[in-house]
Amino acid sequence: MKTSIATVTLSGELDAKLRAIAAAGFHGVEIFENDLLAFDRTPREVGQMVHDQGLEITLFQPFRDFEGMPEPHRSRTFERAKRKFNVMQELGAELVLVCSNVSPISIGGLDRAAADFHQLGELAAEMGVRVGYEALAWGRHINDHRDAWEIVRRADHPNVGLILDSFHTLARKIDVNSIRSIPKEKIFIVQLADAPLFNMDLLYWSRHFRNMPGEGDLDVSGFTRAVAATGYDGYISLEIFNDQFRGGSTRTIATDGHRSLMHLVDQVRRAEPDIRLSMPAIPPPQDVHRIAFIEFAADAAESGALVDMLRTLGFRRTARHKSKQVDLYTLGDIRLVINTEEQGFAGAAFRLHGALAYAFGLEVGNAEEAMARAVALGSAPFVQPVADDEATVPAVQGPDGGIYYFLDHSLPLSDLWQREFETVEEDPEVVSTGLEQIDHIAQTVRYEDLLTMVLFYNSLFQVSKSPVVDIIDPSGIVRSQVVANASGTFRVTLNGAENRRTLAGHFLAESFGAAVQHVAFATKDIFATAENLARNGFRPLEINRNYYDDVEARFGLDPDFAERLRAANILYDRDEHGEYFQLYSPLYGEGFFFEVVERRGYQGYGAPNAIFRIAAQKRRIRPEGMPSR
Repeated sequence: MKTSIATVTLSGELDAKLRAIAAAGFHGVEIFENDLLAFDRTPREVGQMVHDQGLEITLFQPFRDFEGMPEPHRSRTFERAKRKFNVMQELGAELVLVCSNVSPISIGGLDRAAADFHQLGELAAEMGVRVGYEALAWGRHINDHRDAWEIVRRADHPNVGLILDSFHTLARKIDVNSIRSIPKEKIFIVQLADAPLFNMDLLYWSRHFRNMPGEGDLDVSGFTRAVAATGYDGYISLEIFNDQFRGGSTRTIATDGHRSLMHLVDQVRRAEPDIRLSMPAIPPPQDVHRIAFIEFAADAAESGALVDMLRTLGFRRTARHKSKQVDLYTLGDIRLVINTEEQGFAGAAFRLHGALAYAFGLEVGNAEEAMARAVALGSAPFVQPVADDEATVPAVQGPDGGIYYFLDHSLPLSDLWQREFETVEEDPEVVSTGLEQIDHIAQTVRYEDLLTMVLFYNSLFQVSKSPVVDIIDPSGIVRSQVVANASGTFRVTLNGAENRRTLAGHFLAESFGAAVQHVAFATKDIFATAENLARNGFRPLEINRNYYDDVEARFGLDPDFAERLRAANILYDRDEHGEYFQLYSPLYGEGFFFEVVERRGYQGYGAPNAIFRIAAQKRRIRPEGMPSR
């Protein structure tokens, strides 16, 4: 299979779209007619531009309201088709998409439509082009690929074939296995799109909410497996109508598209190994055994406040890098690294974002395979100079700009801390607080980048994604989605900020796009942890009394237990699996913070508490005397 993408998927002018499509690694491009008409170049010049980028025009689209028209409209459709074919000849496009008729004056009937397509096939053959018929999910008479295939079969013309689109099939919940019996040579191209599950008008859903395979909730993998089972090995192409994409980065969306297709083909290959696919195999997605470390960039001055906060949380400095200004702080199974190097990526990250987390170490089964998969899916390798006695840790730069290191149990990665760090003995007065491991990390991104990050994680690792949840901030809404593995050793909450008045938006604006907003640590006894935190001088985020009165009534808590929560500023939630406890640090810088959690079977992340936590945090950052809005 080869990869293609429709120009309608991307924002920008046609020439910028073509450059981004080629740079992302696509083989071909669908030219959407409006993009051609709005561009100040002739079809012949556009065709040359496509060729110069090393691309092939896979499809020219769309041609609307063709089959089943009464006279004199029927004659006019063939005149329109001839004009369209002339443009295609200049453009160098060999295939046109004809979508099923939606006109209220069209007449139904499979034989009538088949006769129209046979005649159109004759015209197409004369002009050296082919015609592909697609069933729109909202077509007036034809809205099912099975009926479209029957029309193509009855038309019985070599220049007339079928175009399959995953959205139109899956949105109407049509059995994808019906595709398996279609002859592969009659499938002219396959278009793919995912979408979140919404109960809304099909046309509106399609025109505004499609997204990349793997970003939504439709079974695009099952659809593609059915197509591959026919022996089809032609172009798979993305046709995505999405308001967010139209306003996003052309290059980012193109990269996401190519990543989604590579990941999809890999899913098909692993689900049905007997199916032969021409695209190269890539290493499997890795399970993340744990977050091995989180690295902060800082300078000598700003690291002081961060170190003070870590000490109140119970962390001790236990090692220092032998040749760099890099310190290791540990507690339980948690490793936090503070990098105060002025040179290199850490120094640049600090100058741009301030003192914030910028890198993760992820322990996986095979670090080299994780790296190879990430690069194959479009991630940029991250390399910076190391000394002769230092290990080169496989790493990539993520779409958020952060660095993702991959570690495993092989040498020299497994003894990295012993070989490159020297043990130090400090902070004997720090009380251990019972924090055991990293429960989850929370990354804040622009709302338009939320799907990009979901796809990044979903394609690289063995994770699943949650439905989108609305987090209520007193100043707006933040969209939140979780990616996590089955064992719970790797959880990431992704928060998409839409305006800077929200706490998440303020954090993004003030740190110039830094992504990691908080880190949550797990304990087995949050009340004991709270007592030991207090011994270290930790001052928790203060939650107002009204919250606890409501929690007591809402969950039917014992008044003494509710008072115990209030005294420690611990938030509480419960679901069908169990209970959840949360304790927050004060804000550091422009919105970064730590969280302590205890899970008693609970599966979520305390979303109902977010509005109260955010309100308390915003009270802390509001200047004295400044009114709330």
